[in-house]
Amino acid sequence: MNTDVLILVLSSLGVAQALFLSFYLLTLKKGNRNANIFLGLALFGLTMRIGKSILNVHLNLDPWQRNLGLSGILLTGPFLWFYGKALLDAQKKFALKDYIHIVPFVLFALFCAIIPNDGTILSYVIYILIFAHLAFYIVLSFRIFNKHKTKVHPQRASWYRNLVIGVAFIWVFYMGNLVGLFSPYIGGAIFFSVLIYIFSFLFLQKHAFQLGKYNASSLDKLASEELLHSIKSLFEQEQIFLDNTISLETVAEKLHVSARKLSQAINENEHKNFSDFVNGYRIEKAKVLLTNPEHNKEKIVAIAYDCGFSNATSFNLAFKAKTQLTPSQYRKEFGTT
Repeated sequence: MNTDVLILVLSSLGVAQALFLSFYLLTLKKGNRNANIFLGLALFGLTMRIGKSILNVHLNLDPWQRNLGLSGILLTGPFLWFYGKALLDAQKKFALKDYIHIVPFVLFALFCAIIPNDGTILSYVIYILIFAHLAFYIVLSFRIFNKHKTKVHPQRASWYRNLVIGVAFIWVFYMGNLVGLFSPYIGGAIFFSVLIYIFSFLFLQKHAFQLGKYNASSLDKLASEELLHSIKSLFEQEQIFLDNTISLETVAEKLHVSARKLSQAINENEHKNFSDFVNGYRIEKAKVLLTNPEHNKEKIVAIAYDCGFSNATSFNLAFKAKTQLTPSQYRKEFGTT
C-alpha cells in the first residue's frame, strides 16, 4: 500500500467516524438536547470541510462543489459557540434571532454555484473571510469558556476547552497551508481524523457525553457549594458516617433536599461518589483509632465496625486505596505503644 492510498484510507475513516458521531448526537435524546444537537452540527460542518479536502485531492471537484464543502466552516463556528452556551452557561432556550448567526452558511450554500472558486484573488479573499469567520467564533467560544470555567464541573470545562483548541488547530493548519507553512494540503484531513478518534475515545469512556447528567438540575454552582458545606457540617457534628446503614436517601432526608441534589453537590465539588465520600470520613476516623494508645489492643475488625464499615474486607480495601497501607501496617508505622 503506497502513501497516497494510506492517507486516503486514514482520512476517509476519520470522516466516516465524524459522520457517525454527528448522526448519533443529532438523534440522542438523553442529556442536554440542545448541546447534543449543536455539537453534532459543529462536527458536521467540520466534516463537510474536511470531506471536501479529501475529495478535491482525488477527484478534482467543480468550483460549486468546493464551495459547498467550504460552507461547512460557516456552520462550525456558530454551533461551536452555541454548544458552549448550552453546555457551560446552561442556556436552554435559543430565540429565533440567535439563529441569524447561521445566515452566512445558508447564503453561501445557496449561492455556491456563482461564488468564485477558481484561484483568482477574489476567491482567495473569500476563502480568508470564511476562515476569519471561524476565528471570530473560536474567540467567542474561548470567552464563554473563560467566563464559566470556574462555575461548572471541571470535567465539563476541560472537555469544551479541548474541543475549541482542536478546532483552533484545524484553523491554524489550513491558514498555515495557505501561506506555505504546512504541507501537504491533505494533512488537515489527517489531523482532523486524529481529533475525531480522540473525541470518540472520550465518548466511549463517557468523559464528555455524560456531562449532561445534572443539566436538568436547578442547583447552581453556589448552591451546590453551600449544600456541600451543610453535608460536611452534618458529618462532622453528628458523625452519621459511623452508621453502617447510612445511605444517600437518609442523608438527603436529614438535610431536606433531594438525593439527586445531594449526589450532585458531592460529585461536582469533591469529584467522588457518595460511597467514596462517606468512606473518606470513616478512614480518617480509623486512622485516629489505629494510632490511639487506648485502642492499640483492639482488633482491626472491631475498629472497622466502630468506624461504620460493615465488614473487615471492605475496610481493608478502602483503607489501602486511601493510604497505600493496610490498617495493620498503618498501626505499626504510626501507632504508639
